[in-house]
Amino acid sequence: MVRKKGTLILCGAFLFVAWNALLLLFLWGRPPIGRLGEGGGAEPGAGEDWAAGKGKRGGASGLAGEVIRLAEEVESELETQKKLLKQIQSHRSIWELRKDVGKIETEDIKDKKDELKEPQQVPQLPVLDENKALPKKVPAPVVTSPPPDTKQDKILNDEKQSSENKVGLTDSSPQTVIPILVIACDRVTVKRSLDKLIQYRPSVELHPIIVSQDCGHADTARVIGSYGSQVTHISQPDLADIPVRPDHRKFQGYYKIARHYRWALNQVFNTFSYSTVVIVEDDLEVAPDFFEYFRALYPILRSDPTLWCISAWNDNGRDGLVDPGKADLLYRTDFFPGLGWMLLKEVWAELEPKWPKAFWDDWMRHPEQRKDRSCIRPEISRTITFGRKGVSLGQFFDQYLRYIKLNTEFVPFTKQDLSYLVRERYDETFVKEVYSAPLVKVEDLQQGGSLKGAGPFRVQYSSRDSFKVLARNLGVMDDLKSGVPRAGYRGVVSFLSRGRRIYLAPPEGWTKYDTSWS
Repeated sequence: MVRKKGTLILCGAFLFVAWNALLLLFLWGRPPIGRLGEGGGAEPGAGEDWAAGKGKRGGASGLAGEVIRLAEEVESELETQKKLLKQIQSHRSIWELRKDVGKIETEDIKDKKDELKEPQQVPQLPVLDENKALPKKVPAPVVTSPPPDTKQDKILNDEKQSSENKVGLTDSSPQTVIPILVIACDRVTVKRSLDKLIQYRPSVELHPIIVSQDCGHADTARVIGSYGSQVTHISQPDLADIPVRPDHRKFQGYYKIARHYRWALNQVFNTFSYSTVVIVEDDLEVAPDFFEYFRALYPILRSDPTLWCISAWNDNGRDGLVDPGKADLLYRTDFFPGLGWMLLKEVWAELEPKWPKAFWDDWMRHPEQRKDRSCIRPEISRTITFGRKGVSLGQFFDQYLRYIKLNTEFVPFTKQDLSYLVRERYDETFVKEVYSAPLVKVEDLQQGGSLKGAGPFRVQYSSRDSFKVLARNLGVMDDLKSGVPRAGYRGVVSFLSRGRRIYLAPPEGWTKYDTSWS
């Protein structure tokens, strides 16, 4: 429309110039006043009157009158043209204004389209008064602050292809955003966890922190809110009790945790559109190289289909069971450790449709979910738990968890070649090292035993019961999940005992786990 009106303006200007040109040609080219044409005079004073008039007075008077008349005509014509020019100028201003308005509207429409492409912000709800009763259900989660740039996702296809082609390079691309999801409920001590995460976080843009809160606990909400834009605070909206069978009423907390995990992970992957996430709980404290650890191992997780998680936790990471001089030592494990772990969006898409109603961590350890895939774990844990209070009522905390050693040495994992963790390379080296170690009895390892040397040594088990007896005698965790021992890989548990490397292992030639060992 604007282009059409511009064309009309040009045409009007052309007609104006042409009209004036024709007018001038007409005025200059007409014959002298009173001159007889070849067919007789048609103008006033022509014909016989001119021929008969010999006197100067009559000729001068007629000429002057004619000049005055022509001048008046020219003046009238110029006035007409002036009005025409003003009309053209007025229309031109209006069209220019409409053109600018149209341009602005076009830009607004484009901006709105771009906004629609961005992840929708979850509507913000008013802050709940701690003195008021909490509603059973809230239609939308509370978002205290939006996450930093979620446009990435945030992994480009060429980046994925690059990581697949260069497994040995562990330094993640600068475009890889790895958010941290903190699962919170009613612990005001979440402050301890958040303080360390923020202290050690190398980049706000590359590691946004999302705190997902269940329970509706007002004091905890205030603690989380005190961090302002340093974290994104979202709230699980459904606070109602979950119907359970009578013998599971005491497990209501486990049902709510599973519901919360499902909701929070859907927020991370589907609302905020991230491609990976590291999950921690509100009672975990992280090590100085926590972010370095996960950033370095992300390409390995992305490229090796036999892996399905990266964990910061060693179930047998008690002081005395780990080598303090090998903070850079990493393992593959068939046991899902949790307690600070990385998950890919693709794996969540596989798990979410069948997510359990309760006991999600044990469910993850079932063969139907694991599918012979492994995780990576460290020799020395990159997380410790300080939360004795919880739904597990302190199970394992006093006996095991409180003694887990937290790494204090920063290891530059992103500068190391971690391709040895890919299964094809790892299995060959691991199996050779384990089964080339001398086979010894547990009595030889205990105080007063005759065994000398730093190892490694191998202690063999052949049944579920023998594993449990040996594990207890050696001080490692003795429980099995679907036949898999904690921290075990191919049935082998690696740890230190009295300063010696020990492999608690099944007989050579092991092929698979016996799921009845649980």
